[in-house]
Amino acid sequence: MSDAATSLEAPTSVNKAKPIQHHKQTPLEIVRRTVLIIVGAILVGIALEIFLVNNSIIDGGITGISIMSSYLSHIPIGVFLFILNLPFLILGYRTIGKTFALSTLLGVGVLSISTALLHPVSPFTDDILLAAVFGGIFLGAGTGIVIRAGGSLDGTEIIAILLNRKSPFSVGQVVMFINLFILSSAGFVYSWDRAMFSMIAYYIAFKVIDLTIEGFDESKSCWIISDQHKEIGDAITARLGRGVTYLHGEGGYTGDSKKVIFCVINRLEEAKLKTIVGEMDPSAFLAVGNIHDVKGGRFKKKDIH
Repeated sequence: MSDAATSLEAPTSVNKAKPIQHHKQTPLEIVRRTVLIIVGAILVGIALEIFLVNNSIIDGGITGISIMSSYLSHIPIGVFLFILNLPFLILGYRTIGKTFALSTLLGVGVLSISTALLHPVSPFTDDILLAAVFGGIFLGAGTGIVIRAGGSLDGTEIIAILLNRKSPFSVGQVVMFINLFILSSAGFVYSWDRAMFSMIAYYIAFKVIDLTIEGFDESKSCWIISDQHKEIGDAITARLGRGVTYLHGEGGYTGDSKKVIFCVINRLEEAKLKTIVGEMDPSAFLAVGNIHDVKGGRFKKKDIH
């Protein structure tokens, strides 16, 4: 009986998984992140005080609400920017993380101070269209820099992330719905033409944010399936100066073994890559997709002659 009981006893020691070690940023990384957030927040401050606010043009999200609240109450916009974003900073700390919350706190703080310092400065232009265009450019560039550095200047994204978990809508759809509602409100606070110019500024800012985050030198991933994989791979290396990787694939219908060529190029090289593949194997399968960021490996272009 004792032997049977002994054999059924749980083992005295259990292998425990090692806790995940979080990467600690180096002082240089912290300085770089801090500088980028400060620069981005100042650019947004310039967009608001030098172009948008004085021309009765608003932005979306908490910033837009702050602009209209400042107009109606005559309280500095920086006060509303900080107070209205504060609850979402707490939510961001709990849902996204400490680093994001601290980065956002820094960005919102610098933005609030920069709007206060720039408020006495006269607007660069009274032309409503120029104000919308250049305000959108500065707004998008500054916001994109802050996002790329891992922070945010508006609590709308945090609201969208929380609502996305309990609704069938994506984060982008929630943000767009909220911003369209806020931008439309400018028609009641100012005038409907100002609401339309606000939408122009918002659209420009939206596009510049994407450009700032993704960069001008957009990278593309290429997947090529061909029986002439070796010839195509050698031609890509010789004529484009890009390294290639051969992957093992298997046809889903036929079960045939296939070689898949994978490489990363920039957008200016896409046309030449398609020409190379077309010359080597007109029936080859080619798929090209956008990549937002590339790190490591041998992505650096080799010299070609």
